[in-house]
Amino acid sequence: MSQTSKSLLMQRKFLPFFITQFGGAFNDTLFKTTFTLLVTFYAGVYTTLSTAMAVNVISALFILPFVFVSSTAGQLADKLDKAVLMRGVKVFEVVILSVAFIGFIKHAAVFLYLCVFLMGVHSAVFGPAKYAYLPQHLSPREVVAGNGLVEMATFVAILFGSIAAAELVGLGESGVTFAAGLCVFVALIGCGASCFIPSTPSLESVKMSWNPLSETLRNLKLARADASVFYAMIGISWLWFFGAVLLTHFAPLAKEVMHANERVVTFMLALFSVGIGAGSLLCAKLSRQQLEIGLVPFGAIGMSVFGLDLYFAINDFTQTLTDSAVIGLPAFFAHQGGVRFSIDLFLLSVFSGLYSVPLYAMLQTYAQPSHRARIVAANNVINALFMVAAAVMAVTLNYFGASIAQIIGVTALLNAAVATYIFRLIPTFFIRFLSWVLTTIFYRLTFVNRKAIPTKGAAILVANHVSFIDAFFITAASPRPIRFVMDAQIAKIPVLSSLFKILKAIPIASAKEDPFVMEKAFLKVAQELEDGQLVCIFPEGRLTSDGEIAQFRQGISKILALHAAPVIPIGIQGLWGSFFSRKYGAAMSRPFIRGFFSKVRLNVGAPVAPEKSTPQYLEVQVRELRGDWQ
Repeated sequence: MSQTSKSLLMQRKFLPFFITQFGGAFNDTLFKTTFTLLVTFYAGVYTTLSTAMAVNVISALFILPFVFVSSTAGQLADKLDKAVLMRGVKVFEVVILSVAFIGFIKHAAVFLYLCVFLMGVHSAVFGPAKYAYLPQHLSPREVVAGNGLVEMATFVAILFGSIAAAELVGLGESGVTFAAGLCVFVALIGCGASCFIPSTPSLESVKMSWNPLSETLRNLKLARADASVFYAMIGISWLWFFGAVLLTHFAPLAKEVMHANERVVTFMLALFSVGIGAGSLLCAKLSRQQLEIGLVPFGAIGMSVFGLDLYFAINDFTQTLTDSAVIGLPAFFAHQGGVRFSIDLFLLSVFSGLYSVPLYAMLQTYAQPSHRARIVAANNVINALFMVAAAVMAVTLNYFGASIAQIIGVTALLNAAVATYIFRLIPTFFIRFLSWVLTTIFYRLTFVNRKAIPTKGAAILVANHVSFIDAFFITAASPRPIRFVMDAQIAKIPVLSSLFKILKAIPIASAKEDPFVMEKAFLKVAQELEDGQLVCIFPEGRLTSDGEIAQFRQGISKILALHAAPVIPIGIQGLWGSFFSRKYGAAMSRPFIRGFFSKVRLNVGAPVAPEKSTPQYLEVQVRELRGDWQ
């Protein structure tokens, strides 16, 4: 667990909220799983419906409110104090589960079905307030850690709720009564914790619209205004599709394919939940305390790789079954393929956590603050629709004779296709991924004073130019995209030119080489600054050939004359002598030996006011930041 995550758990702005949401997720799972197990194993007592029909009705009743209530819930979360709204929801939860307690005692299925629907309403209303609350209280560098803790807590709560339900139902009537009482007890704890959530007032006046369809369409239109927000929503919803396919097939996979008992099903659920939680916490650490969307492609790759291997692991497991006897957990591990299956499922879950947390943080960070809860509500609607689509796909494939292993394999292949499609639409995902790989796997990168790079507003970054990959290291230091100004000839280098184009680099040439390109570049830089973007230039005008910093040229003065903005000096250390530098002649001409695990450091200086930002002054600042380490 990262230091930021530990710190958040000690603060009032997060801990009461954390306890409140954990209790809600635990109760959702405990109540639904208990009722599902009862209609499965004691159908004659709790319902007149068939087991399959009763289970589907429970699932549908819980999901239905997300489609019809989410839009109203989003408006309420943007209109009211979110802390007050969450307290009201927790009081509602106590009432619902008190009614459910009576339903369990009296074997009143009607009460229990009603409570399933009302718990869906409870979750649909709580969700937008929950995700809109975090960015309003957490700093940009805390949002990823906060989301990681929330995702971890959610899946741990699902794990505990599932295990508790299975164990208590197994005890018979007394266990069911205890489960019902435990739901009410946890709801009361959550209600108490919610009283300590800090006030979170509305950011603007909201006029309520009670038409869920028109409001949902309006919210989707708001989300589509920012491609990053919209495709983050699609990415999150795809994870719910992916997860729904897995979770709904654990029980039939164990019982019908692997000839395993309910303990193996519980183990699968536990492994999946622990993996998601581990991936969520790991994400906060790998993100270096900032929103790192480069982890999304990394997570998607892992989901497809281990999803496909899970398909082969299931086939290997079933092909080596020697008899039809039901196997328990020890026999499952002893059986050939059991360990491989477990490793695949765990790693698939870890990568799912790495995939989901940055997307949730991205949705909260980039969404317009005054409409954040409504956009989260629209996301919940899309999530529900994707889960329905997952069920339709699974049923269709099953109808045409596909096995459970094949359904999982198809989903893993679809994951690769969907991820590729999204990353092509938003190339920033790929650039951040490449930057993250370079700075995390090939090099050991550290930052000094990275917080000096502003999270919003226009600014100019100036740095010494050591190698062809300087831009990727500076990208890794920034919480948002950067527009790089670079030599027009370098911008034409094969392969790298495609990357620079994705980075929206601005090619520039000297007045002697091409005065038109030079003037066009300056005007483009001024336009980007006017739009509030970060722009980075290398004032030396060329890549160093001796490791030393050359004299800064006058381009920075012309840029500031067109648009005044604060200037952030950066000193790059440790890249001289790398494969991408010119220490040994032409860059990238020797075997890629030096560079693996080499230490690199980016020293970020304090912002310099435009009026002080002369080339001479900035050169001194960058030289001091670079020091003697090349």
